[in-house]
Amino acid sequence: MMIETGGSGRLWLLSGPGSSYALHLTERDELLHLHWGRRIALRDAEALAADPLPAERPFESVLDGHEEYPVEGGPRFVRPALSVRSRQVRGTEWCFEEYETAADPAAGHELRLHFHDSLHHLDLTLHYRMRPGCDVVERWTTATHVPNGHRDPLELLRADAATWTLPHRDGWRMSQLHGRWGAESRLVHGPLTPGERLIGSRRGHTGHQHLPWFALDAGDAGEEHGEVWTGALAWSGSWRIAVAALPDGRVQATGGAGHDDAGLVRLDPGDSYTSPVFAALWTGGGFGAASRAWHAYQLAHVVPGGQRLRPVLYNSREATGFDVGERQQRELARRAAAMGVELFVVDDGWFGDRAGERSGLGDWTPNQDRFPGGLKPLADEVHALGMQFGIWVEPEMVNPDSDLYRAHPDWVQHHPGRRSTEYRHQLVLNLARTDVREHLAERLDALLHSAPVDYLKWDFNRCFTDPGWPGERYPERLWTAHVEGLYELIDRLRAAHPGVAVESCSGGGGRVDLGILARTDQVWTSDNTDPLDRLRIQHGFSQLHPARVMAAWVTDSPSPMLNHRRSSLRFRFVSAMAGVLGIGVDLLDWSAEERAEAASWVALYKTVRPVVQHGDLYRLRPPGEGGDLSAVQYVLGADTVVLAWLPAQAFGAPVPPLRLRGLDRDASYRDVTTGVVQRGAVLAERGLRTTLAGDLDAAVFHLRRL
Repeated sequence: MMIETGGSGRLWLLSGPGSSYALHLTERDELLHLHWGRRIALRDAEALAADPLPAERPFESVLDGHEEYPVEGGPRFVRPALSVRSRQVRGTEWCFEEYETAADPAAGHELRLHFHDSLHHLDLTLHYRMRPGCDVVERWTTATHVPNGHRDPLELLRADAATWTLPHRDGWRMSQLHGRWGAESRLVHGPLTPGERLIGSRRGHTGHQHLPWFALDAGDAGEEHGEVWTGALAWSGSWRIAVAALPDGRVQATGGAGHDDAGLVRLDPGDSYTSPVFAALWTGGGFGAASRAWHAYQLAHVVPGGQRLRPVLYNSREATGFDVGERQQRELARRAAAMGVELFVVDDGWFGDRAGERSGLGDWTPNQDRFPGGLKPLADEVHALGMQFGIWVEPEMVNPDSDLYRAHPDWVQHHPGRRSTEYRHQLVLNLARTDVREHLAERLDALLHSAPVDYLKWDFNRCFTDPGWPGERYPERLWTAHVEGLYELIDRLRAAHPGVAVESCSGGGGRVDLGILARTDQVWTSDNTDPLDRLRIQHGFSQLHPARVMAAWVTDSPSPMLNHRRSSLRFRFVSAMAGVLGIGVDLLDWSAEERAEAASWVALYKTVRPVVQHGDLYRLRPPGEGGDLSAVQYVLGADTVVLAWLPAQAFGAPVPPLRLRGLDRDASYRDVTTGVVQRGAVLAERGLRTTLAGDLDAAVFHLRRL
């Protein structure tokens, strides 16, 4: 990992273990992209910089597809990453001022390129950073309105984090993660045809419909071979990524916060705006290598305490609904502890006048009828049983039927003179307001001091529909300021209560991104806990995010909320063991035999948990629409864990062996359960025989290198 400077101080080469990223500045202060791909030397980058731009053609710009960060204005026709408007003029014309490099053993190497627009009095800094030991390039921008004896504001309509430029290839294929509530993270591939493909969210949060991630290849990459370029935006609000196949065959991907017609921020003289990080990487090892690189990067540099194991949790939601009370929670806790659960979570219904979805949301004090002594007596008993204690909260929302709303109706997002839209009988608090954040910080801090709480399940159950801010000079900034307020609130609580873990939830996987993961310990993957549906959801999720952050529950069968499919406890557990194992069943209704079987699965998970949560992931066979075998493999040191699922077996159709990856071919491996020893080369070539058969069968294999 290093940054080299060449070309008389106007060329920069960033290199990681296996890749390089190069750019240079022309004598006309045009910042051009040179290379992003396999690692090259500085002299190679200088040779690329010596190539002239293509000759001018009618109705085309020689800069399009070559500029590192295209702005609005001048001889450009591609989508601009930066769009600025003032009273006098719109657009940008910059001059290069200087560059800086900085090195930090923990944070990595950073390059900063400083530009200035003298008409707008706007400073623009482009940031580039590579973290130790990985090929991820982090990019972001800072825009500052420089005081110059005037008071006119600037409006940033767009200030994207980065534009990524890809090399020429014969044809491009784009992969993305799409879906909806209950069917998140569905992986889809398709040819990138001429023009633009837009993905994003206009909802105020990341959204169930698209994850802020893309992958591009030349149509020939597979799971373990071929070049793949992939990027992910670290932002938890509305966002946009535009991938353009340009007329000359080049491809550029531009992305950042906000959607097209929202506006971004108003800068008075002296004000600054810093975009979220847009991270990206190249690999020559296919989609699997890309995923493993993303996972290692997040566990080392994004997720707080990413090297710590996440506990097995029990959540009481399905057992009690809103009918939450101290006595039944104590009994559930005793049964959960006997099964080996490590974290007991009380879900919705413990606070205020919360008898259902219509009331109490926003009043974060324990209901005195249900918890006469507050949460502390229950939390103390949970701790005495050897478990941590957690609670569900939804701080950004409020019911109109609540003490908070009656006292502060102006605190919600709303447009004067318009009806407010209610989803789930709730409204969205405006976290862009300082007074709202102060109230929530004080209320949550008091709650965490009143009882030994170890974990917050932080939910967000509706989209923005009325993003108004009466009295604000530039109400459009609510779209970004709410998210920045959310980050500030979580950061403040974590600093005051460093032992409290946080899970991000948004009606399932509606807020999953690198921005929220920088502040939380895990995310709720989907409200759909059907184990067969989850295989496809988890397959897509694993393209970017590691198992260490993927909450996965075993729930009652059939699932009452979705498809009513019946499945065995074995299939449910093995499906959920692919991530952070949780249990969300009605233990009061379970037999002693069911609880005993569950305890055995929990014990097995604990033995393989370090490998699953921190091992290298290999997707051996993806889940399909039909009944085909699917499997994933995790490798950590000498240990290998394989999880395999057979949804259905057709008559006469043999179940194929699983060809394992990432093994030492010259070593022998012992099955920890059976003691059977097999050679690494045999497991890689012939494969692991699973003995799965019938419908909805599943198994766990734990192998250890001798």
